[in-house]
Amino acid sequence: MEHPRPLSFVLPNPSDHSGIALGLLDGNFEDLGDLLLRSSNLTSRLKHDSSHLNDRLLHLRTNLTKLAVSWISTSLSAKNSLDDLRFNLESLSLATSLPESRTDSVGEQTNRELQQLVDELCRIQNTRRYFVTALKLESLVGDLEDSVFHPMSNNRGSMLQMQDLAFKQERFNHAIKTMNEIEEILGDVTRHHPQWRRLVDSVDGRVDKCLSTLRPQIFAEHRAFLSSLGWPPKLATTKIEHGDVANIPNPLLLVQGDKKESYSQSFLLLCGLQQLNTMKEKRKKLNKMPKEYKNVGLWATDELVTPVASRMEYHFMKWAEQPEFIFALVYKVTNDFADGVDDFLQPLIDRAMLVSCSAKEAWVSAMVQMLSCFLEKKVFPRLIEMFKERHMKSEAISSWFHLVDQMVTFDKQMQSCVNSDTCLSYEGSSIAFSQGMSVMGLFCKKPEWLKTWGKIEFKDAYRKLKEDIKNEKAWVVDCQGTRLGNESNSRSAKYVLSTREDYKAPFVADSFLSRTWTLIDHGLSLPAILPRIQFVRATATKFLWYIFKILLLEFKKTDLSQYCSLEDTLIQACGPINAARYLESKLREWSDDLAFVEMWAAETSVEVGREPAVSCQGCFFGEELRSLVDLETNWLMDIITVCLHQFDNLCSDQFNNNADSWEEEEVVTGSSNLTVSQGVAEALDSLRRHLCVLQLNMNPKDFLDLWRNLAEGLDHYVSCKFFSGETVLLRKRFEVDAEALLMVFQPYCVRPGAFFPRVREILRLLRMHEEEKARLRGALSRNGSDCLSLFGISNLSRQLVEQFL
Repeated sequence: MEHPRPLSFVLPNPSDHSGIALGLLDGNFEDLGDLLLRSSNLTSRLKHDSSHLNDRLLHLRTNLTKLAVSWISTSLSAKNSLDDLRFNLESLSLATSLPESRTDSVGEQTNRELQQLVDELCRIQNTRRYFVTALKLESLVGDLEDSVFHPMSNNRGSMLQMQDLAFKQERFNHAIKTMNEIEEILGDVTRHHPQWRRLVDSVDGRVDKCLSTLRPQIFAEHRAFLSSLGWPPKLATTKIEHGDVANIPNPLLLVQGDKKESYSQSFLLLCGLQQLNTMKEKRKKLNKMPKEYKNVGLWATDELVTPVASRMEYHFMKWAEQPEFIFALVYKVTNDFADGVDDFLQPLIDRAMLVSCSAKEAWVSAMVQMLSCFLEKKVFPRLIEMFKERHMKSEAISSWFHLVDQMVTFDKQMQSCVNSDTCLSYEGSSIAFSQGMSVMGLFCKKPEWLKTWGKIEFKDAYRKLKEDIKNEKAWVVDCQGTRLGNESNSRSAKYVLSTREDYKAPFVADSFLSRTWTLIDHGLSLPAILPRIQFVRATATKFLWYIFKILLLEFKKTDLSQYCSLEDTLIQACGPINAARYLESKLREWSDDLAFVEMWAAETSVEVGREPAVSCQGCFFGEELRSLVDLETNWLMDIITVCLHQFDNLCSDQFNNNADSWEEEEVVTGSSNLTVSQGVAEALDSLRRHLCVLQLNMNPKDFLDLWRNLAEGLDHYVSCKFFSGETVLLRKRFEVDAEALLMVFQPYCVRPGAFFPRVREILRLLRMHEEEKARLRGALSRNGSDCLSLFGISNLSRQLVEQFL
């Protein structure tokens, strides 16, 4: 029996295999046992992988064949394109080889023919569009004319059928729908084909003829239906004169069933007719009114107000001399019906899809316009005539003020009736809507009445202010309460000022502000911003300039040249200064208000009686504030100048007479202790007393500016005196006098030396030792003035320092 051969004879030699093969075998067989157990599994797996790779290779060969065929096809197409290009280039070269004149004529002829062809195509296209549009319009207009005119002619023998409300409403709806379609087409024609003007005019004429027939019918039917509902209600006016008016019942709230639906259809017809009218005005550009706003309102609401106005007119004429009763009646009717009208009409407005339209606001606006119309026709013309008569002028002014007060109060009441922020269906600003809801908008429509009102208001404020000035306590300053209050306040808190007492302003300052604000408040009651600006400028601004003149005259009454009574004069001068500072603070506070910011923005964009350069001062009262600040600055400088002159008169001789040589200095200083010079002491004592008087009577902000500028002037004065003349002042004497000067300002600041920089540096030079002076001389000779800062000197020049050294 033959034994099996050992594995060493079966397995191949490892040196005959690659590294990858050996790695594969080593990874799968760790020893001889693994070879016997796993060899069959490895063989089957390798066969499966080999089969998969063969399939993949076959798929790649197939794709390669397809791509090669595609590339060959593309190459053939490119070859054909290149052949066509070559042929075209050859043809072009043949064409260019022809004579130049022949080539140009052929090209021009071709261009002309192409242009004629394009023009003819455009003409045919436009003609086709014109005929299509004309035929469509003819069809719609014919349908409209049939629905408007034919029932009136064909059914004259059967009036009962024409009185059928449902039939009429259906006919009206059809007519309005047809006119809306016509208007849409005309709007498109107007925007894109303005050359078809004759077609538009022809259609407009036929539609307007139909509309002139249809509109009175719709309004008549609506008014008849309102009358059948019991509208307008009877006005309960028996108790008005006693200040009490009974509630007025609203017939609209009693409508139910078929009547309510019939009224709803009639209301929708009016809304549709108004929308159609708005579209026509937009197309004809009739709604652009830059100078005057035309309040249209809601026609259906106006139809509610018209019969009510006819009943009110009797009472209006009876109360022409008592306008408060007129306003009371209108407010009562408006307020009693506002909620009912809102509940009844707002669903109908939503059903009519009127965007941004409120039933309550439309009702209030219609009532306001009704009252404005009566005032415009019956009341104000009579007041104007009275105002022109000299013997009736005072009575006219009194009646005018009473009427305006009633108008302002009435507007506030009307605003309180409206609880929502929505506005009428008018594509304009909110100012336009507020003008429709304000009876004060009457002044916006009548500029001449606005001007007359402004004159009356200004003259009345001027008269009252003259009476206020004549009061003996007008310029009295009450400083006691302020003094006690400031003692408990901190040093920084005393500059937070708000009231007249804080500013130590005289009593007349409150009168200035109250009179000015009254004029401004009357102007702010106007609904439109441009008339508001005109009124405020003509009254409040003009009144402010008059106040500035009064302040200037009051300050000129103070004779600052009389040194013997200078303290009393300073107290008197503080009155107009404090009043001016108080006015300035209030004007700045008002200018930050939103109403004045809007007015200033409108004034800078539109010229309203002022030059643009004048109005653009950063705020509404910019020019007035600038003038007021100039007045305050000039007055403070006058006081500072007087104080410096008196200081110079008292101590200038002392500075000049106390000059001595350096040799005498040691003898004087060594003999006794020096005190403040007599002349300087008198000047400083006078200065101290004046500062105390000013601190007590002047507002803290102006006093702060005053003593700081006064310190700057004294610093310059003393330093100039020190370096003037051929000799130098006695050193110890100057140190004592300068320290005394700084002590005068000690109550007003922690470090008075900071406000006397030149004097402080002179003292530093005087207190230098000889060694330090020698170093300063050497540094100046080497580096010039750049070294002065190293020695703490920054306000004295090199020449002055060398003069001292």
